[in-house]
Amino acid sequence: MFDILITNGTVVDGTGRPRFQADVGITGGKIDAVGSLGAAEAPRTIDATGLVIAPGFIDMHSHSDTTMLSDPSGDSKAYQGVTTEVTGNCSSSPYPVAADPHLAEYQRSTWPFLKPDWDWTDLDGWAEYTNSSGISLNIAPQVGQGEIRKAVGLNQDRPPTTDEMKEMRRLAAEAIEQGAFSLSTGLTIVPSSFASTDELVELTEAISPFDGAFYVTHSRWRTADHTDAAKEAIEIGRRAGVPIQYSHMAIIDPRAHGDGASMVAVFDRARDEGLDATYDMYPYVAAGSGVGQLLPEWSMEGGNEEVVRRLRDPETRRRIAIETVEGFFSGTPIPWDTYMVSDAFTAANAGNIGRSVAEIAEMRGTDVLETALTLLIEEGGDVPTTVFNRNEGDVRFFMGHEAAMFGSDGYAFSPTGPLATASGDHKASHVSGKPHPRNYGTFPRVLGRYVREQQVLSLESAVHKMTGFPAQRLRLKDRGLVQQGFVADLTLFNPDTVVDRATFDKPSQFPDGIPYVFVAGEAIIFEGKHTGATPGRVLRRGE
Repeated sequence: MFDILITNGTVVDGTGRPRFQADVGITGGKIDAVGSLGAAEAPRTIDATGLVIAPGFIDMHSHSDTTMLSDPSGDSKAYQGVTTEVTGNCSSSPYPVAADPHLAEYQRSTWPFLKPDWDWTDLDGWAEYTNSSGISLNIAPQVGQGEIRKAVGLNQDRPPTTDEMKEMRRLAAEAIEQGAFSLSTGLTIVPSSFASTDELVELTEAISPFDGAFYVTHSRWRTADHTDAAKEAIEIGRRAGVPIQYSHMAIIDPRAHGDGASMVAVFDRARDEGLDATYDMYPYVAAGSGVGQLLPEWSMEGGNEEVVRRLRDPETRRRIAIETVEGFFSGTPIPWDTYMVSDAFTAANAGNIGRSVAEIAEMRGTDVLETALTLLIEEGGDVPTTVFNRNEGDVRFFMGHEAAMFGSDGYAFSPTGPLATASGDHKASHVSGKPHPRNYGTFPRVLGRYVREQQVLSLESAVHKMTGFPAQRLRLKDRGLVQQGFVADLTLFNPDTVVDRATFDKPSQFPDGIPYVFVAGEAIIFEGKHTGATPGRVLRRGE
């Protein structure tokens, strides 16, 4: 007698081994049996004929740290079959929060999707608040190095003092002790990007005593060679003595498109030498970014208000303009026609959503670089964009490598929830407007486009990269596999029909072919509809 019995399914168990026919029995939120269970009974039975029974997908790179506090169902990810969001990426996490009230207020002002009354200061407080709020998906948290810098008041482009480094190391270790899985950087985002390699090594060394803790990096892009950022990540891991997770693997230097082999060679050499080095990526030729990330780093010091102040000063603006052009891959012309505005914080620019910066310049009859800088002023210091800066051949190559797993780089939210109606709210970046379709389509896109249609991956390999492999990286002891005794985080999909429907023009569309999703044995998607259930919780390192 089981709580739930899933019959006649094809199990792809997350290990990478061949699929097999089996029934799955669930009791008390866990997988109680996998096999031929024809004589079993349950109050709820699901006939999975024609469906794959897989572990719930683990989104290895997401930014849903706080979105489900406002929008608990996490529809954009739940309908994809995602059951766990790995958060705290790109140097950003909603903790640690500075003890100094002034610094704490600065940190609060930089976090979207939050009501102003949040009062936690560390991972424990955030986790307790999140768990008590009720969420549909699990969250596996990381701690952001940028937030650690902010918490000690180190927002400037300078190295830390001895005392500041001591406190940063303490904060990093404390977060890992409280359950963070890793330390993350965002080395195109201030103040994270102000850190030197040596500073990052010294900080990362603070987490090396903790079993399974690793270093994850959104790497630098202003480098002499397109492999330099990967080499820096490997150097940090080797010197600090921790595993490496490289974020959203891609080649964005247009001069190096098609040279994926040289990128993965950096990882192959490191792995051959014994370093645990892996990466995540998403199956799209466009990124989600902002015009502000093209500016010289010094101009972004102090946050968006300071960016606007500097751009209003004619002499400083001229310097920013010159260095923006010079800093783009050694003076390669910036392809403004590939920078599509995805959101607007002001009503005046709402009509520009979906247009490229080049189109807006043509409409205004102004120089395209000056248009971009003016848009930054109008929009309060940043202009969210979808940037078509990747090569399809590289995407296919990177996903096929043995070190690859998948991460959306997106958010869990609903197209009809509170975050979808926040157009014009400065805290609604990348959600209103035209969000990147990766928010809604990453995992079904892999299964439909790259497994079924193009056969870049086998079904077993793709599921492994979505489930067992990231669970292995996170050292999750009872998730990521369809195996007796494991937590019943499960996704059932039709391999013949699963497909993403989200497009760049119409991104807020759910996929087809994923009728059932379970978190801890409770259905959050049942017969293709969200149940409203909130069985998710914050997972902790070492669980």
